[in-house]
Amino acid sequence: MASSPAFLALSLFAVLHLSCCHGQAAGNGIVAIYSLGDSITDTGNLVKEAPPGMFETIKHFPYGVTFGRPTGRCSDGLLMIDFLAQDLGLPFLNPYLGKNKSFDHGVNFAVAGATAMDPTDQLNSSISCVYMVAEVRRRLQSSLVLVGEIGGNDYNYAFFANSSVKEVEKLIPGVVRTIIDAAKEVLHMGANRVIIPGNFPIGCVPGYLAMKTPGSSDYDSMGCLRDMNLFAAKHNARLQRAVASLRSSYPNASIAYADYYNSFLELLSNATTLGFDAASTRKACCGAGGGDFNFDWTTMCGAEGTAACEEPSKYVSWDGIHMTQAAYRAMSRLIYHGKYLEPQILNFPEKNDQA
Repeated sequence: MASSPAFLALSLFAVLHLSCCHGQAAGNGIVAIYSLGDSITDTGNLVKEAPPGMFETIKHFPYGVTFGRPTGRCSDGLLMIDFLAQDLGLPFLNPYLGKNKSFDHGVNFAVAGATAMDPTDQLNSSISCVYMVAEVRRRLQSSLVLVGEIGGNDYNYAFFANSSVKEVEKLIPGVVRTIIDAAKEVLHMGANRVIIPGNFPIGCVPGYLAMKTPGSSDYDSMGCLRDMNLFAAKHNARLQRAVASLRSSYPNASIAYADYYNSFLELLSNATTLGFDAASTRKACCGAGGGDFNFDWTTMCGAEGTAACEEPSKYVSWDGIHMTQAAYRAMSRLIYHGKYLEPQILNFPEKNDQA
Protein backbone atom coordinates (compact mmCIF):
# COMPACT_ATOMS: atom_id res chain seq x y z
CA MET A 1 0.00 0.00 0.00
CA ALA A 2 1.61 3.23 -1.10
CA SER A 3 -1.16 5.82 -0.91
CA SER A 4 0.50 9.18 -0.37
CA PRO A 5 -0.71 11.67 2.27
CA ALA A 6 -1.30 14.28 -0.45
CA PHE A 7 -3.59 11.90 -2.35
CA LEU A 8 -5.43 11.07 0.85
CA ALA A 9 -5.91 14.78 1.50
CA LEU A 10 -8.09 14.85 -1.60
CA SER A 11 -10.01 11.83 -0.30
CA LEU A 12 -10.50 13.80 2.90
CA PHE A 13 -12.09 16.58 0.88
CA ALA A 14 -14.46 14.09 -0.76
CA VAL A 15 -15.59 12.67 2.58
CA LEU A 16 -16.11 16.11 4.07
CA HIS A 17 -18.06 17.20 1.03
CA LEU A 18 -20.41 14.21 1.16
CA SER A 19 -20.90 13.72 4.89
CA CYS A 20 -22.40 15.73 7.70
CA CYS A 21 -21.05 16.16 11.19
CA HIS A 22 -23.57 15.65 13.99
CA GLY A 23 -23.41 15.44 17.75
CA GLN A 24 -21.88 17.54 20.45
CA ALA A 25 -18.36 18.86 20.34
CA ALA A 26 -15.75 17.64 22.80
CA GLY A 27 -14.50 19.96 25.53
CA ASN A 28 -12.23 21.77 23.08
CA GLY A 29 -14.78 22.07 20.28
CA ILE A 30 -13.58 19.02 18.34
CA VAL A 31 -16.44 17.14 16.68
CA ALA A 32 -14.37 14.91 14.39
CA ILE A 33 -10.91 13.43 13.80
CA TYR A 34 -9.39 12.84 10.37
CA SER A 35 -6.32 10.65 10.23
CA LEU A 36 -3.69 9.93 7.59
CA GLY A 37 -1.02 7.33 8.30
CA ASP A 38 0.13 3.72 8.24
CA SER A 39 -0.24 0.62 10.43
CA ILE A 40 0.31 2.61 13.63
CA THR A 41 -3.11 4.17 12.97
CA ASP A 42 -4.94 1.84 10.53
CA THR A 43 -8.25 0.72 12.05
CA GLY A 44 -9.23 -1.59 9.20
CA ASN A 45 -8.47 -0.20 5.74
CA LEU A 46 -5.82 -2.71 4.67
CA VAL A 47 -7.93 -5.76 5.47
CA LYS A 48 -10.60 -4.48 3.09
CA GLU A 49 -8.29 -4.81 0.10
CA ALA A 50 -5.21 -6.74 1.17
CA PRO A 51 -3.97 -9.37 -1.27
CA PRO A 52 -2.40 -12.51 0.15
CA GLY A 53 0.84 -11.53 1.83
CA MET A 54 2.48 -10.63 5.10
CA PHE A 55 -0.41 -8.43 6.23
CA GLU A 56 -2.99 -11.14 5.57
CA THR A 57 -2.45 -12.44 9.10
CA ILE A 58 -3.98 -9.35 10.71
CA LYS A 59 -7.40 -10.55 9.54
CA HIS A 60 -7.26 -13.42 12.02
CA PHE A 61 -6.57 -14.20 15.66
CA PRO A 62 -4.40 -13.69 17.62
CA TYR A 63 -4.66 -10.14 16.19
CA GLY A 64 -7.48 -8.49 18.11
CA VAL A 65 -7.41 -11.07 20.89
CA THR A 66 -7.68 -8.45 23.64
CA PHE A 67 -10.41 -6.57 21.77
CA GLY A 68 -12.34 -9.81 21.32
CA ARG A 69 -12.13 -10.08 17.53
CA PRO A 70 -9.78 -9.16 14.67
CA THR A 71 -10.50 -5.63 13.43
CA GLY A 72 -7.67 -4.99 11.01
CA ARG A 73 -5.66 -3.20 13.68
CA CYS A 74 -2.02 -4.30 13.89
CA SER A 75 -2.23 -5.10 17.58
CA ASP A 76 -3.94 -7.33 20.10
CA GLY A 77 -6.49 -4.55 20.63
CA LEU A 78 -6.80 -0.79 20.39
CA LEU A 79 -4.38 1.82 19.02
CA MET A 80 -3.37 5.31 20.11
CA ILE A 81 -5.95 6.84 17.75
CA ASP A 82 -8.67 4.86 19.54
CA PHE A 83 -7.66 6.11 22.97
CA LEU A 84 -7.41 9.67 21.66
CA ALA A 85 -10.95 9.45 20.27
CA GLN A 86 -12.23 8.04 23.56
CA ASP A 87 -10.58 10.79 25.56
CA LEU A 88 -12.12 13.43 23.31
CA GLY A 89 -15.54 11.89 23.86
CA LEU A 90 -15.81 10.66 20.26
CA PRO A 91 -16.52 7.22 18.75
CA PHE A 92 -13.72 5.13 17.28
CA LEU A 93 -12.83 6.26 13.75
CA ASN A 94 -14.26 4.10 11.01
CA PRO A 95 -11.89 3.11 8.20
CA TYR A 96 -12.41 4.96 4.93
CA LEU A 97 -12.99 1.67 3.09
CA GLY A 98 -15.56 0.39 5.58
CA LYS A 99 -18.92 -0.21 3.94
CA ASN A 100 -22.05 1.46 5.31
CA LYS A 101 -20.05 3.22 8.00
CA SER A 102 -20.73 6.62 9.49
CA PHE A 103 -18.14 9.35 8.97
CA ASP A 104 -20.03 11.91 11.07
CA HIS A 105 -17.24 12.02 13.67
CA GLY A 106 -14.35 11.73 11.25
CA VAL A 107 -12.69 9.02 9.22
CA ASN A 108 -9.46 7.08 9.20
CA PHE A 109 -7.50 7.02 5.92
CA ALA A 110 -4.47 5.25 7.43
CA VAL A 111 -3.40 2.07 5.62
CA ALA A 112 -0.98 -0.48 7.03
CA GLY A 113 2.14 -0.58 4.88
CA ALA A 114 1.59 2.90 3.44
CA THR A 115 4.58 5.07 2.60
CA ALA A 116 4.90 8.83 2.63
CA MET A 117 6.41 8.98 -0.85
CA ASP A 118 5.19 7.08 -3.88
CA PRO A 119 7.79 4.30 -4.19
CA THR A 120 7.65 4.66 -7.99
CA ASP A 121 8.49 8.34 -7.72
CA GLN A 122 10.97 9.27 -5.02
CA LEU A 123 10.62 12.89 -6.14
CA ASN A 124 6.89 12.83 -5.46
CA SER A 125 5.70 16.39 -5.03
CA SER A 126 2.58 17.97 -3.62
CA ILE A 127 -0.57 18.06 -5.69
CA SER A 128 -2.51 21.26 -5.82
CA CYS A 129 -5.74 21.39 -3.86
CA VAL A 130 -7.71 24.51 -4.71
CA TYR A 131 -10.98 23.54 -3.01
CA MET A 132 -12.20 26.29 -0.70
CA VAL A 133 -15.80 25.15 -0.19
CA ALA A 134 -17.22 26.98 2.82
CA GLU A 135 -18.88 23.89 4.31
CA VAL A 136 -15.65 21.88 4.14
CA ARG A 137 -13.76 24.67 5.86
CA ARG A 138 -16.42 24.93 8.56
CA ARG A 139 -16.20 21.21 9.34
CA LEU A 140 -12.42 21.18 9.41
CA GLN A 141 -12.38 24.13 11.79
CA SER A 142 -14.15 21.99 14.37
CA SER A 143 -11.98 18.94 13.71
CA LEU A 144 -8.57 17.52 14.53
CA VAL A 145 -6.35 16.25 11.70
CA LEU A 146 -3.50 13.78 12.28
CA VAL A 147 -0.90 13.74 9.53
CA GLY A 148 0.86 10.50 10.40
CA GLU A 149 2.71 8.72 11.78
CA ILE A 150 3.84 8.26 8.19
CA GLY A 151 7.26 7.78 6.65
CA GLY A 152 8.38 4.87 8.79
CA ASN A 153 7.69 2.38 6.01
CA ASP A 154 9.74 4.37 3.51
CA TYR A 155 12.70 3.66 5.76
CA ASN A 156 11.64 0.16 6.79
CA TYR A 157 11.48 -1.11 3.23
CA ALA A 158 14.90 0.32 2.50
CA PHE A 159 16.51 -1.10 5.63
CA PHE A 160 14.89 -4.50 5.12
CA ALA A 161 16.41 -4.53 1.63
CA ASN A 162 19.83 -4.22 3.34
CA SER A 163 20.41 -0.58 2.43
CA SER A 164 22.96 1.13 4.66
CA VAL A 165 22.04 3.86 7.11
CA LYS A 166 23.93 6.36 4.96
CA GLU A 167 21.90 5.35 1.91
CA VAL A 168 18.57 5.52 3.72
CA GLU A 169 19.41 8.95 5.16
CA LYS A 170 19.11 10.28 1.62
CA LEU A 171 15.36 9.62 1.83
CA ILE A 172 14.82 11.87 4.84
CA PRO A 173 14.40 15.21 2.99
CA GLY A 174 11.83 13.78 0.59
CA VAL A 175 9.86 12.01 3.30
CA VAL A 176 9.71 15.12 5.48
CA ARG A 177 8.77 17.30 2.52
CA THR A 178 5.89 14.97 1.61
CA ILE A 179 4.57 14.98 5.20
CA ILE A 180 4.67 18.78 5.31
CA ASP A 181 3.04 19.04 1.87
CA ALA A 182 0.15 16.90 3.12
CA ALA A 183 -0.20 19.12 6.18
CA LYS A 184 -0.27 22.18 3.92
CA GLU A 185 -3.07 20.61 1.87
CA VAL A 186 -5.37 20.16 4.86
CA LEU A 187 -4.44 23.60 6.24
CA HIS A 188 -5.35 25.14 2.87
CA MET A 189 -8.67 23.30 3.10
CA GLY A 190 -9.42 24.97 6.42
CA ALA A 191 -7.97 22.74 9.13
CA ASN A 192 -6.85 24.73 12.16
CA ARG A 193 -5.77 21.91 14.49
CA VAL A 194 -3.14 19.59 13.07
CA ILE A 195 -0.88 17.05 14.79
CA ILE A 196 2.23 15.77 13.02
CA PRO A 197 3.97 12.84 14.78
CA GLY A 198 7.64 11.97 14.56
CA ASN A 199 9.23 8.56 14.23
CA PHE A 200 9.82 6.04 17.00
CA PRO A 201 13.29 5.07 18.27
CA ILE A 202 13.35 2.14 15.85
CA GLY A 203 16.55 0.80 17.37
CA CYS A 204 14.44 -0.36 20.34
CA VAL A 205 11.99 -2.35 18.21
CA PRO A 206 12.37 -6.18 18.38
CA GLY A 207 12.14 -6.49 14.58
CA TYR A 208 15.22 -4.33 14.13
CA LEU A 209 17.06 -5.76 17.12
CA ALA A 210 16.62 -9.26 15.69
CA MET A 211 18.29 -8.23 12.42
CA LYS A 212 21.54 -7.19 14.08
CA THR A 213 24.46 -9.46 14.95
CA PRO A 214 25.15 -8.69 18.62
CA GLY A 215 28.10 -6.48 19.44
CA SER A 216 28.46 -4.40 22.59
CA SER A 217 29.38 -1.22 20.69
CA ASP A 218 26.12 -1.39 18.74
CA TYR A 219 23.90 -0.82 21.77
CA ASP A 220 23.18 2.15 24.02
CA SER A 221 22.53 2.05 27.75
CA MET A 222 18.91 1.01 27.17
CA GLY A 223 19.86 -1.93 24.99
CA CYS A 224 18.73 -0.24 21.78
CA LEU A 225 20.66 0.00 18.50
CA ARG A 226 22.61 3.24 18.43
CA ASP A 227 22.73 3.77 14.67
CA MET A 228 19.01 3.09 14.17
CA ASN A 229 18.00 5.48 16.92
CA LEU A 230 20.38 8.12 15.63
CA PHE A 231 18.79 7.75 12.22
CA ALA A 232 15.28 8.19 13.65
CA ALA A 233 16.47 11.22 15.60
CA LYS A 234 17.77 12.81 12.38
CA HIS A 235 14.39 12.33 10.72
CA ASN A 236 12.66 13.85 13.74
CA ALA A 237 14.99 16.83 13.96
CA ARG A 238 14.38 17.71 10.31
CA LEU A 239 10.64 17.20 10.72
CA GLN A 240 10.53 19.43 13.79
CA ARG A 241 12.30 22.22 11.92
CA ALA A 242 9.79 21.86 9.10
CA VAL A 243 6.86 21.94 11.54
CA ALA A 244 8.25 25.13 13.10
CA SER A 245 8.41 26.71 9.65
CA LEU A 246 4.85 25.55 8.97
CA ARG A 247 3.65 27.33 12.12
CA SER A 248 5.19 30.56 10.83
CA SER A 249 3.30 30.18 7.54
CA TYR A 250 -0.01 29.43 9.30
CA PRO A 251 0.03 31.61 12.44
CA ASN A 252 -3.73 31.24 13.02
CA ALA A 253 -3.60 27.44 13.10
CA SER A 254 -2.62 25.20 16.03
CA ILE A 255 0.06 22.83 14.73
CA ALA A 256 1.63 20.38 17.16
CA TYR A 257 4.50 17.91 16.94
CA ALA A 258 3.84 14.57 18.65
CA ASP A 259 7.10 13.27 20.08
CA TYR A 260 6.82 9.52 19.61
CA TYR A 261 10.58 9.15 20.06
CA ASN A 262 11.05 10.46 23.58
CA SER A 263 7.67 9.28 24.84
CA PHE A 264 8.57 5.73 23.83
CA LEU A 265 11.93 5.98 25.57
CA GLU A 266 10.12 7.16 28.71
CA LEU A 267 7.79 4.18 28.43
CA LEU A 268 10.79 1.84 28.33
CA SER A 269 12.49 3.61 31.22
CA ASN A 270 9.39 3.34 33.38
CA ALA A 271 8.11 0.01 32.11
CA THR A 272 7.69 -1.59 35.52
CA THR A 273 5.91 1.43 36.97
CA LEU A 274 3.55 1.43 33.99
CA GLY A 275 2.68 -2.24 34.54
CA PHE A 276 4.93 -3.96 32.00
CA ASP A 277 7.31 -6.83 32.58
CA ALA A 278 10.70 -5.13 32.39
CA ALA A 279 12.28 -8.33 31.07
CA SER A 280 9.91 -8.32 28.07
CA THR A 281 10.23 -4.74 26.82
CA ARG A 282 12.25 -5.84 23.78
CA LYS A 283 10.49 -9.13 23.14
CA ALA A 284 7.46 -9.66 20.91
CA CYS A 285 4.38 -11.09 22.62
CA CYS A 286 3.35 -12.83 19.40
CA GLY A 287 5.98 -14.42 17.21
CA ALA A 288 8.37 -17.27 16.70
CA GLY A 289 12.01 -17.88 17.25
CA GLY A 290 12.20 -17.36 20.99
CA GLY A 291 15.51 -15.93 22.07
CA ASP A 292 15.92 -12.38 23.25
CA PHE A 293 13.33 -10.93 20.86
CA ASN A 294 10.90 -13.75 19.97
CA PHE A 295 10.95 -12.50 16.40
CA ASP A 296 11.64 -14.07 13.03
CA TRP A 297 11.06 -12.14 9.79
CA THR A 298 10.25 -15.39 7.98
CA THR A 299 7.55 -16.39 10.50
CA MET A 300 5.47 -13.40 11.48
CA CYS A 301 2.77 -13.27 14.15
CA GLY A 302 -0.31 -15.14 13.02
CA ALA A 303 1.55 -17.49 10.70
CA GLU A 304 1.77 -21.20 11.32
CA GLY A 305 4.34 -21.93 14.00
CA THR A 306 3.80 -18.72 15.97
CA ALA A 307 2.08 -18.22 19.28
CA ALA A 308 0.96 -15.29 21.40
CA CYS A 309 1.92 -14.73 25.04
CA GLU A 310 -0.69 -15.28 27.73
CA GLU A 311 -0.66 -11.68 29.02
CA PRO A 312 -0.23 -9.14 26.20
CA SER A 313 -0.71 -6.33 28.72
CA LYS A 314 2.69 -7.18 30.21
CA TYR A 315 4.44 -6.66 26.87
CA VAL A 316 5.32 -3.45 25.03
CA SER A 317 5.66 -5.09 21.62
CA TRP A 318 2.83 -7.11 20.15
CA ASP A 319 4.38 -8.63 17.01
CA GLY A 320 7.90 -7.26 16.97
CA ILE A 321 6.90 -4.25 14.88
CA HIS A 322 3.71 -2.91 16.44
CA MET A 323 2.76 -2.37 20.08
CA THR A 324 0.25 -4.00 22.36
CA GLN A 325 -2.97 -2.28 23.35
CA ALA A 326 -1.47 -1.64 26.79
CA ALA A 327 1.57 0.06 25.28
CA TYR A 328 -0.54 2.15 22.93
CA ARG A 329 -2.67 3.24 25.89
CA ALA A 330 0.44 4.27 27.81
CA MET A 331 1.82 6.12 24.78
CA SER A 332 -1.47 7.96 24.29
CA ARG A 333 -1.39 9.15 27.89
CA LEU A 334 2.25 10.22 27.70
CA ILE A 335 1.71 12.16 24.48
CA TYR A 336 -1.77 13.64 24.54
CA HIS A 337 -2.10 14.12 28.30
CA GLY A 338 1.59 14.62 29.03
CA LYS A 339 4.53 16.65 27.86
CA TYR A 340 5.14 15.07 24.47
CA LEU A 341 2.65 17.06 22.42
CA GLU A 342 4.48 20.26 21.51
CA PRO A 343 2.63 22.56 22.03
CA GLN A 344 -0.32 21.11 23.90
CA ILE A 345 -3.28 22.01 21.68
CA LEU A 346 -5.87 19.68 23.20
CA ASN A 347 -8.22 20.03 26.14
CA PHE A 348 -10.07 16.95 27.28
CA PRO A 349 -13.54 16.61 28.83
CA GLU A 350 -12.97 16.08 32.55
CA LYS A 351 -14.78 12.74 32.70
CA ASN A 352 -12.57 11.35 29.94
CA ASP A 353 -9.38 12.99 31.14
CA GLN A 354 -9.71 11.16 34.44
CA ALA A 355 -10.33 7.77 32.80
